[in-house]
Amino acid sequence: MKDIFVKASRRARVSLKLAVGLACAAVLSACDVPAGGGVQRSDGGTVQVALLVPYGSPTPGDAGLAASLEKSARLAAADLGDNVEITVYSTAGQASVAAQVANQAVAEGADIILGPLRSDASAAVAVATRSSGINVLSFSNNADIAGSNLFVLGNTFDNTANRVVSYAARQGRSRIVIIHPQTPVGEIAKASIAQAAARTGATITGEASFEFSQQGIVSAVPGISSTVSSTGANAIMITSNSTGALPILAQLLPENGVKPGTIKYLGLARWDVPPQTLTYPGLQGGWFAIPDPSLTAQFNNRYRSAYGEGAVALASLAYDGMAAIGALASNDLTMSGGNLKQNSGFAGVNGVFRFKSDGTIERALAIAEINNGQVQIVDPAPKSFGSGGS
Repeated sequence: MKDIFVKASRRARVSLKLAVGLACAAVLSACDVPAGGGVQRSDGGTVQVALLVPYGSPTPGDAGLAASLEKSARLAAADLGDNVEITVYSTAGQASVAAQVANQAVAEGADIILGPLRSDASAAVAVATRSSGINVLSFSNNADIAGSNLFVLGNTFDNTANRVVSYAARQGRSRIVIIHPQTPVGEIAKASIAQAAARTGATITGEASFEFSQQGIVSAVPGISSTVSSTGANAIMITSNSTGALPILAQLLPENGVKPGTIKYLGLARWDVPPQTLTYPGLQGGWFAIPDPSLTAQFNNRYRSAYGEGAVALASLAYDGMAAIGALASNDLTMSGGNLKQNSGFAGVNGVFRFKSDGTIERALAIAEINNGQVQIVDPAPKSFGSGGS
């Protein structure tokens, strides 16, 4: 099976340590740790991490994603010295292969699995390894697959909706119309916003959906405007991102009476990528959520210094996964579910995060506002849980 995985070196060689990285994670983890036995290790005190990434996948872009995830994990491993050892397993972007190599990793002494990338492969890996007691930290953001031995590292709709809706409600923008495409993802996004409103005291005054096509979006705009007006809403929350309906909606809604000066535009997706999104008329003065931008910049600078290239957007998830693993290892704690779910959480390059009891993730996010095409932070990301934010 040597053709489907490559053995990582014991130590990754990188430079320019990130001060906010794993040292902070170790401090957070020491604050609130469940009782447990000795650390689960298999090689002279070293935690064995199986990194599952989509090398060999026929999907365009997967090779670059795999490489960037691996480099990010190695960047984190460099901060841990002899505490961890990474072995990389190639999934070929297929759930069946991911399950196969996960079983191989367990047989070869893995203490925890980091990856794989997508939800189908992650679910298959979790099922394959469940009886072994090995936990899986997936790069997916699909909350539906979380649970048992599977944890998701990706930021979920629920997490973003909670942050944005709670902030909007505190600012008096508590009467919200949800705007979403008529797709399965759109329905999930709508439900996340509705649940966030119920938790924060906001009111969903209406919803407006559209067929996911250019003509469908354009045709729906007058009806959306009517819904906003007739329900007395003072905010709209758009689920679409820049590759979906957002550009059209941000242009046409203001032209059809949904004025940003009166109605606050809220985003479930990030509005700062690509940069031209910041110029859309409807988004001026709007709010959306992002990780702490200073930490993101530090990580990106360190990655570029180490590898001479920029990191892909998802690469930081691999670093964060290693941050959690390293924090437990540094405190001689097992890679158990109970330890991963510690209430104080961990600190990574996206800010502090913790795994909830259902295996989903809670991430501390900042609220950003667009002003004259520039991003301004109007409510910083909390530095720890239980102090500000939501």
